[in-house]
Amino acid sequence: MTDPTGDALALAEDIAQRLGRLNDRLTHAPPHRVARVLGTVLDGDRGALGRMTELLATGSYFTRHHARTGALPPEVPLALGRACNQLHDVGLDLDEHLPDLRRLAEPPTGPGAPPAKPVACDMLVRRRR
Repeated sequence: MTDPTGDALALAEDIAQRLGRLNDRLTHAPPHRVARVLGTVLDGDRGALGRMTELLATGSYFTRHHARTGALPPEVPLALGRACNQLHDVGLDLDEHLPDLRRLAEPPTGPGAPPAKPVACDMLVRRRR
């Protein structure tokens, strides 16, 4: 019988490598593609951010049992639970910006259509001071 944890470890390493490759590709991608990928990654239900939050919750649950037996310090499940809660809160904060990312993700219309002119927001105006 194969060891399922070995497969899980290989899967975790593969995911980390793929995220690194995704990041590398995004640095050279046009803005509408970056926005589309970010919208997918940040999707709270199906995206990587939501899945990472679930993974941290599972880790907190798993380590809680081992902390009760003394195999792990109690700070381990507490830290994982805190990270899960904070990541969930970040996801909720980002949810309100998903429509903006989806709007930017729409490819430019027509051949040779001029790109939309960016509009300054308060944050950018404050930075210029």
